[in-house]
Amino acid sequence: MVDVNPRPKAVLDPVWSDMLKDAADWAEQESALASWMHASVLDQQTFEDALSYLISQKIGGTEMSDLSVYQVVHNAVLSDRTIGEAARADLSATYERDPACTSYLEPFLYFKGFHALQAYRISHWLWGHGREYLAKYFQSRIASVFGVDIHPAATVGKGIMVDHGTGLVIGETAVVEDGVSLLHAVTLGGTGKETGDRHPKVRRGTMIGAGAKILGNIEVGECSRVGAGSVVLKDVEPHTTVAGVPAKKVGTAGCDQPALSMNQQFLAEEYD
Repeated sequence: MVDVNPRPKAVLDPVWSDMLKDAADWAEQESALASWMHASVLDQQTFEDALSYLISQKIGGTEMSDLSVYQVVHNAVLSDRTIGEAARADLSATYERDPACTSYLEPFLYFKGFHALQAYRISHWLWGHGREYLAKYFQSRIASVFGVDIHPAATVGKGIMVDHGTGLVIGETAVVEDGVSLLHAVTLGGTGKETGDRHPKVRRGTMIGAGAKILGNIEVGECSRVGAGSVVLKDVEPHTTVAGVPAKKVGTAGCDQPALSMNQQFLAEEYD
């Protein structure tokens, strides 16, 4: 019988291979972490196994045991390969964009923005398979444990960096495309009690600064920047920078890929 969901081999998985090497080094250098390194990484057969273990350890609770959560998560990641692919892309995004990050293993084990995003991906899978009550349980646990509230129905692409994560809110009909960087306390919300399609659409390659609030069914164009603390109530043109309360265009995006450069200084030569 052919296995329709074969597990990826570590030799073909450079992210996982690097994580295994670093976990072995960490276990050798810091004996206090050795048992954790083995349980979370070294004793796992694949990246997907390790991801399932990580999420279950983080959001398991009195309502659902760690084992029950693990079974749900593991079934999801083995059923949908894009979950593991997106997790690897998110790790790579964090490693490449965060100057405080020194390895793939560091955000995998320590960064709650990454943890919340991966747990959301499971809730989104559950939502798409008609298991809405369990998806909302995951949403509640993610909010309680990580301080991040992402509705399971929201659409979030891959290669996302969620820096710090604390206070991040993403509403039900929001869309975040590939390659976006989101800092802490960002809100992608509605404007009141309207129903239907009511949340922002953030296009690829955009960087949204800390504390920015983007409200309503508006579009933030690709490769744009939203300044920290801004309140965005209108569409943002692609490749531009907006800032202020309410936000206004203050210049270009400063570079072709603001989500990658993470440059939050608005230089005079960029202004209109």
